[in-house]
Amino acid sequence: MPSADSAYGELLDRARESATLGSCAAVLGWDERTFLPPGGSGLRGRQMALLARMCHEMATHPRVGELLQILEDSELNGTHAANLREWRRGYDRAVKLPSELVSELASVTSEAQSVWQEAKHKSDFALFRPWLEKIVLLKRREAECVGYVEDAYDALVDEFEPGATALELTRMLGGLSRDLAPLVAEIVAKQPSADESLWTQQYPLDVQEQICREVAKSVGFDFHRGRLDTTSHPFCTGIGPGDCRILTRYHVNKPFEAFFGTLHEAGHGLYEQGLLESEWATPCGMAASFGIHESQSRLWENQIGRSREFWSAWGPRFRSAFSAFRSTSDEEFWCLLNQVKPSLIRIDADEATYNLHIVLRFELELALMSGDVAAADLPGAWADKVRQYLGLPVPDDAHGCLQDIHWSFGGIGYFPSYTLGNLYAAQILEAAEKQIPALWDGVREGQLSVLTDWLRANIHVHGQRFQPAELIQRVTGTPPDPGAFLRYLRGKYLGVAG
Repeated sequence: MPSADSAYGELLDRARESATLGSCAAVLGWDERTFLPPGGSGLRGRQMALLARMCHEMATHPRVGELLQILEDSELNGTHAANLREWRRGYDRAVKLPSELVSELASVTSEAQSVWQEAKHKSDFALFRPWLEKIVLLKRREAECVGYVEDAYDALVDEFEPGATALELTRMLGGLSRDLAPLVAEIVAKQPSADESLWTQQYPLDVQEQICREVAKSVGFDFHRGRLDTTSHPFCTGIGPGDCRILTRYHVNKPFEAFFGTLHEAGHGLYEQGLLESEWATPCGMAASFGIHESQSRLWENQIGRSREFWSAWGPRFRSAFSAFRSTSDEEFWCLLNQVKPSLIRIDADEATYNLHIVLRFELELALMSGDVAAADLPGAWADKVRQYLGLPVPDDAHGCLQDIHWSFGGIGYFPSYTLGNLYAAQILEAAEKQIPALWDGVREGQLSVLTDWLRANIHVHGQRFQPAELIQRVTGTPPDPGAFLRYLRGKYLGVAG
């Protein structure tokens, strides 16, 4: 019987080997969404399936269970105890999933992403429908294998936000949407107008790219350990120590799409780069949850990036870079970038209506999983939800149910993380304002490192040492609560304090 120290060391070696193999899959996933030619999607699917099966076999090896039992019979504390807790949680989930299911999911979702891109480009849901049907069936099988008490969705969302359930999310999102409806109406009625003719101008893509690199660097993204590229759907992938990749997209008429997309993904990148390298491959070297991850990106994109103070620093840069903005004041930038208006595209939505996009996707995910909505009926069901929550007609599939990549990669259960991230971000900002008295003075002057350092010390370095709700409690002094987010919106748009 090995000692606890040797058992921990052996488990750590196995985790690092598995994480190294997983990082190879991450590189292939990044390549698939950047440079892979369309003809390579079939082979990529087989590559991903093989790697997924190998990772799963390593994670579920009987020796891992033996080592966990040895450590559970000893007394661990601190980081080791947290790693043991999460290793056990991951092992118990993994052993319930047959290798062939893991392999098939990887293969199908790899190919489905390529089909989704084509379907979105052609605005033709019929191309993607057979793949969505396969994915929904596979995710139902996954949920049955993992097990659940009340709702199959619980088994899927738990992978992204540990402890979250369909019932809790339904209550939280339902209450939030009811509060947002009158608040959005009040904001729209009172907001100042903005010069939307600026969207008809041309903004050179090379200049946009340079500014995007500048803003990522300004918040602390380390280009020696990361890179910025383009893709059809912005994302961030942390491949491993020293290798974090963020992606954005550019449009000649929309310089702020790339700018805020980069700022958003840089927030994710800061989290990845802020995790302890000494804990790489262990839970304490991984993000606490997708909701916590999203809080970092939304904090930088919205609470900081769309603030008046931020544009005191960045307004001059845009005026010097683009002639269309030469006469635009800092206040006019703020008005332009904070217009509240229901829209069709989630990633273009303002922060007041954004969560309504998440509510409709969450409800459709529940319906797809339960069978209340068939994949074939998704376009119509989507259009009904958009009319219900946003009051808009859906002109085509590209502006409707094909706009997001998530279901093509099997991310059912992912979307609630976005709203949780928004709620967490508002609470985190309140805590940062109390603990960094000169926070906004620094933002106004373009000095952002103080906030980055604070986030790193209070959130990033902990990894999964604390579960999401516990981490928010420790950082903010209160449990997760939508109140801070509603206070933030009322203060920003209506000037209502408290």
